[in-house]
Amino acid sequence: MKTSSALIVVVTIAISSALLPGQPKTSAAAVQSLESRDSRADAGSIKQQIVSKEREGLDALKTGNLELFGNLTADDAVFVDARGPANKAQVVKNVAGFRLSEYSMDDLRFVPISAKSGLITYKISEKGVSHGKEFAAQAYISALWTKRGSKWVCVFSQETAAK
Repeated sequence: MKTSSALIVVVTIAISSALLPGQPKTSAAAVQSLESRDSRADAGSIKQQIVSKEREGLDALKTGNLELFGNLTADDAVFVDARGPANKAQVVKNVAGFRLSEYSMDDLRFVPISAKSGLITYKISEKGVSHGKEFAAQAYISALWTKRGSKWVCVFSQETAAK
């Protein structure tokens, strides 16, 4: 008898709560919509953070700040270009003779990978000096960034010359 009385009280409270005016009613579709919006907002935030870090790395190449460039690159990173794959040490050594004077990032695209990582692709138009010679170039870039601890780092980057 006590069990059925408790059940009646719970059901009465549930029905009363549902019928009270001014109480928001949340359907399954509304919950999914909110979750979808939150995941898009999170993806947008990740995109902004990753693009900001990519620009920070490019700006470091403008100022010649190899320490900052190195700090934005994961120790186990792999970079790929026309010469093939290279590790962090090889890339940092190579960019020592490289200085951007200007760049632009066009046709930027973003693919969220997880709550702590994402891939960006874009077309870069750049000018600068590479190992004593002025250059102007365009290339397609893919960069995979991940957050390790509280720090964003690039773990993979690939460059293909644009034709």
